[in-house]
Amino acid sequence: MIDDLDLGFDEQERGEKGKHRRSAMRKRDGRSGGGRGKTVLALLLALVLLGGIGGGAFYGFDRIQGYFVTPDYDGTGTGEVTVEIKQGALIADMADALVAADVVKSAKAFIEAAEANSRSKNIQPGTYKLRKQMSGESAVTAMLDLKNRIVNGVTIPEGRTAKNVYQLLSKETKIPVKDFEAAAKDPLALGVPDWWFKRTDGKKVKPSIEGFLYPDTYEIPPKATAETILTLMVENFLAVTGEMQFADRVQKERGGISPYEALIVASLAQAEAGNKDDLGKVARVAYNRVFGEFPCNCLEMDVTVNYYLELTGQDTKTSAQMTEEELLDTKNPYSRKLRGLVPTPINNPGKQAMEGAMDPPDGKWLFFVAIDKQGHSAFAETIEEHERNKVKAKEAGVI
Repeated sequence: MIDDLDLGFDEQERGEKGKHRRSAMRKRDGRSGGGRGKTVLALLLALVLLGGIGGGAFYGFDRIQGYFVTPDYDGTGTGEVTVEIKQGALIADMADALVAADVVKSAKAFIEAAEANSRSKNIQPGTYKLRKQMSGESAVTAMLDLKNRIVNGVTIPEGRTAKNVYQLLSKETKIPVKDFEAAAKDPLALGVPDWWFKRTDGKKVKPSIEGFLYPDTYEIPPKATAETILTLMVENFLAVTGEMQFADRVQKERGGISPYEALIVASLAQAEAGNKDDLGKVARVAYNRVFGEFPCNCLEMDVTVNYYLELTGQDTKTSAQMTEEELLDTKNPYSRKLRGLVPTPINNPGKQAMEGAMDPPDGKWLFFVAIDKQGHSAFAETIEEHERNKVKAKEAGVI
């Protein structure tokens, strides 16, 4: 310990000389301490340790050096290790994952190397094949080299039902569909907070994973299970809706409906809108029909009937193919004539559909019909106006 060293001064002499020395230094540079003083003190401490404690000098110097030099490995490392960088990971998160796998010696080494490399912002989430004990600079360079990234991506398009998502995932991962179905039975276990399953219309909610499997391209980790993949998708949903402030804005701006009810509307818009430009307007129609002046306060959307057909293992149909019995089946909980919103979302909507349900444009529209081959719709407030729009659709060869 430094306090135990005898440097040739008694306590009083050290105190007096130290006082005069500090006073002289203040007069000389016009400051009272600061960064230079700390540096000088650190150097003096290092010299004392080197010159005054013999065999322990290098041990003491190494400890002090750690305060000024970033701990780092040299070179490109040895062996091989796989490291998973999770969705939404920041540079600091990546650094922690690399330290845990002994790829880099310290988080600081990787962070400093990333800050010095302007391309580091291009490092993507996924699984990387790296070496152990690499320098921070080598680790950054390796992660920017695409050949070191283990690509096992699966793209989930917007508007797919959970059943369809399981089929896509099974095809790409070889995990049986039944494993995904079993994992999906408990959405809460997959990370969906229980507050999501609340409604303000008095209808009872049976938790369903439908709506929470966010459509995106996913890097599937090695040895992934159905549970880990669905959990990854739920985490992505929560991250996206959290960034959008979806739940908060819906509760503040949508007249008392719950975030879950808005998610249902987003799924309806995703299924019905033929063009992304119309997602918000279709959401507005759904709100107007259920909560507005529409006589039955029902959706009267064929897509809900199709969802029920798929849910029960039947073939889906076009509107023209649907029978009167199918359209008006009172046993169907997704019936066109059901008062209010359907029990669950009918697919997994994308960000733009959720934005449309969260903040739809103002309008009193109750009807819409596609009027061109690009999927744009014409919207109407009255049945008479709607019939005129249908004529335009027929002239365009859409219906």
